Amino acid sequence: MRKRITIFGATGSIGENTVDLLTRQGGAEVYDVVALSGGRNVARLAEQAKALRASLAVTAFPECYEDLKAALAGSGVEAAAGPQALIEAADRPSDWIMSAIVGAAGLVPGMRALRHGTTLALANKESLVTAGPLLMATARANGARILPVDSEHSAVFQALAGEDIDAVERIIITASGGAFRDWPQEDIARATPEQASSHPNWAMGQRITVDSASMFNKALELIETKEYFGIDPGRIEAVVHPESLVHALVGFRDGGIMAHVGPPDMRHAIGYALNWPNRAELPVARLDLAEIGRLTFRPACETRWPALRLARLVMAQGGLSGAVFNGAKERALDAFLDRRIGFLQMNDVVEASLEVLSDHIVHSDTVMDLDVILHTDHLAREAAEGVISRLHAA
Repeated sequence: MRKRITIFGATGSIGENTVDLLTRQGGAEVYDVVALSGGRNVARLAEQAKALRASLAVTAFPECYEDLKAALAGSGVEAAAGPQALIEAADRPSDWIMSAIVGAAGLVPGMRALRHGTTLALANKESLVTAGPLLMATARANGARILPVDSEHSAVFQALAGEDIDAVERIIITASGGAFRDWPQEDIARATPEQASSHPNWAMGQRITVDSASMFNKALELIETKEYFGIDPGRIEAVVHPESLVHALVGFRDGGIMAHVGPPDMRHAIGYALNWPNRAELPVARLDLAEIGRLTFRPACETRWPALRLARLVMAQGGLSGAVFNGAKERALDAFLDRRIGFLQMNDVVEASLEVLSDHIVHSDTVMDLDVILHTDHLAREAAEGVISRLHAA
């Protein structure tokens, strides 16, 4: 039986790598591609949809619908646009769905897909950060499966294959350190969006590259680890690993550590999820350990990278704090890219937003459901905007 595939976020870096792997594994001759979604790059989305003979292509932006429709004219691929169209795409029967929409926008279609009992390959880390307990409960209730696609969580998932989670003593997530890992501390405050958008090891989109430089990306991954694997936050660690070859390590109660080592190529984690529970040949580099020579590790200092400290706070608070953290972080990133605030002020925005909404986060009557999470995301963005305006005016 041919596997039915949907890709949300097909024109981003994760989506492009997913399309590459599907094409290498036979494309439309092997897979039934149900739907692809993208943003404003409708020309690329249409190109992908035609090459994979997708049934549907969706742009998240209604104003791009006519351009997408024109680009698909005569191809037999249906065009659609807007948030409701994304939900309808998630309702179409698929066996495997890549969730690679950036930001909280990926939560709703991912949740919808899980309700249909599908396998969700999760690259949208914000879904677990904002709604981890709800997401995992929805998967369990509907017989769905979530496979991690972040390189770090894929590495942990693989290291735990055949292992008892109760035997895990610690999970260590590695970080490259981003663009500023070797900068003097006093220079980081003056960093520009252009400088933050250049990663030393990985080829990624601008937003996640900046998040890597600020360590907000790693902060999100710490929270993800807690939510996905159910590990106590005190057993989750981060360490800076400049080579980006060891993606994660799992330590067991007998003192042994399992490390996942591989090249900095997202096609490994994507390909592992695509072919799971089997392993297929993948077009990634094979490491020459003798040539590499050495692997180095440094402490992930929470003074240098305050986002890591804020992640600890969020994990301790639980509840809706992840939704506040992520919503405020996304708005702070927008403001930095627009040059309204400085690089380190992104941390100030998130911390202040968590404080402003502290009563909402811990309210005893708060129920964790999708509407509440989306409302909390809205409140977080409003709170962040208020902080940003004050910082910008200062």
